[in-house]
Amino acid sequence: MRYLILLLLVAQLGGCATVLSDSERTAVAGKTYVITGASSGFGKGVALELAALRANVVLAARRTDALEAVAAEAEAKGGNALVVTTDVSRQEDVQRLLDAALARFGRVDVWINNAAVGAIGAFDSVPLDDHARIVDVNLKGLIYGSHVAIRQFRKQGAGTLVNIGSVESVIPQAYHATYSATKAATLSLGRSLNEELRLTGAGNIAVATVLPWATDTPFFTHAANYSGGTPRMPLMDEPQKVVDAIVWVSVHPREELAVGWKAKAAYAGARLAPDLAERFSANVAHHYQYETAPPASATAGAVHRLMPGSTGIDGGHRERIERENEERAAARRGD
Repeated sequence: MRYLILLLLVAQLGGCATVLSDSERTAVAGKTYVITGASSGFGKGVALELAALRANVVLAARRTDALEAVAAEAEAKGGNALVVTTDVSRQEDVQRLLDAALARFGRVDVWINNAAVGAIGAFDSVPLDDHARIVDVNLKGLIYGSHVAIRQFRKQGAGTLVNIGSVESVIPQAYHATYSATKAATLSLGRSLNEELRLTGAGNIAVATVLPWATDTPFFTHAANYSGGTPRMPLMDEPQKVVDAIVWVSVHPREELAVGWKAKAAYAGARLAPDLAERFSANVAHHYQYETAPPASATAGAVHRLMPGSTGIDGGHRERIERENEERAAARRGD
């Protein structure tokens, strides 16, 4: 109990507002943002929020139709949108994404590496092809995007790279092994790049890593799942909280930004008592995913192939999990 109270205090003390002021909102107008994974979830939410601030948004993902729908919404909000169908695991696609952004808007002010896939289940139950694909998208895609962005920022003399990590960047999650590994790499890459930029005097180039808690987006619909149960996580955050944080950190770059009190508490726990934090996290994951989840068939989700639908910002998982919990409680009571 003392440990939990300490974590909560640290989380509250480490908080910061992630809402832009009126002058900062005005300053976003006309800036060019490249956003990967823009067809749903955080990427879509960030694109629409930036478009409302009259930014130029370059939308990248595999699903062209979904991107075009986001572009139409973005332009209706007052932004300028460019759709570039992109598989971030392909180096040539990422280079083409940069080239298209430059051809249309002349420069890139912020590059957001958001695209990611994941798999749920015991490590040895997940097919090796799925593990490899997760590394291709989450790590190789991150490297490809970061590489072209940093090179372009050096040519321009300024720019901000925003990489979307996770609380799993600091506390690896049981049954998310390869996803956790790639998110740990996301954090490590950001730290390395910031030191290189410092050493080379590139003070106008910044790298920020955003660390959300588990968030209710279509990610869990798209994830591969070999656990035998429906995807479940406790106390999911709403996506708007993370969307606001991503936009904020693009204006106020900081090396690492944990989003919300739960992520801040986990971040503090990883520093104060890493073994205890990992054990607690694993026990919670096992309870939710293997002891309480209703049965579900194995699926590779959208790891290898495009998945129709699921193009919202919110994934609807909080409502589903609450409904499942109520049904389970009713079954125990014999209702």
